[in-house]
Amino acid sequence: MPGGRLTHQDRRQIAEGLAEGLTYTEIAGRLDRPISTVTREVTRNGGAAGYQADRAHQATEGRARRRKPSPSPAPPATGDAHGRDLEAVHGLEEQFTAMMINTGLPRMTARVLTCLYVTDSGSLTAAELVQRLQVSPASISKAVGELEQQELIRRERDPRRRRDRYVIDADAWFRGWMAGARQNTMLADIARQGAEILGATTPAGTRLQDIGQFFEHVGHHMVQAAEQWRQACAARRTADG
Repeated sequence: MPGGRLTHQDRRQIAEGLAEGLTYTEIAGRLDRPISTVTREVTRNGGAAGYQADRAHQATEGRARRRKPSPSPAPPATGDAHGRDLEAVHGLEEQFTAMMINTGLPRMTARVLTCLYVTDSGSLTAAELVQRLQVSPASISKAVGELEQQELIRRERDPRRRRDRYVIDADAWFRGWMAGARQNTMLADIARQGAEILGATTPAGTRLQDIGQFFEHVGHHMVQAAEQWRQACAARRTADG
């Protein structure tokens, strides 16, 4: 990968990538640069929502002019209170977000879900999400609404701060999976009704009948697998406790 500082053209490509909704990983791939380079560049220059190539380039040049050599520079922060490598954490966030986008989640919804997953508390307020992701409150409101609808997060009232907190817990995927199973059951019912209306012996009716049987079969096994997983988790927690 090429080294050296980012050029003005590099920064314009970063701005274009952000405008297109690309992840940091995708932007870094375009530039043939490390993900950490793009992450630092965007974070220190207004975040994804406020990044401007010209302003970022001017700010960087200004910092370079003001910078004076130090006989004993302090080492850059490379970890958090738990000793984690922050660059590795940023890379994980990008990969997790990209994976969630590939499953069908909108980009902002995927970013919010990722943010909650990698936060040790597993819960954040809307204001905290706005601050962490550097986006508008309206974007957060829409994203958490979608996640609540899919039962991937839940809302709790913080009595001390009088604010809602959005929480992700160990049962989040169980609830989401069960919601998917319920949708499969609904599809099976609709397909069976369609087969009756169109006539079970007609080509269209036979097609819908097959679809109904498929979703009924898949939905049943989804519920069965999820319940088995939950029982196994409960047994493990009891043993650990």
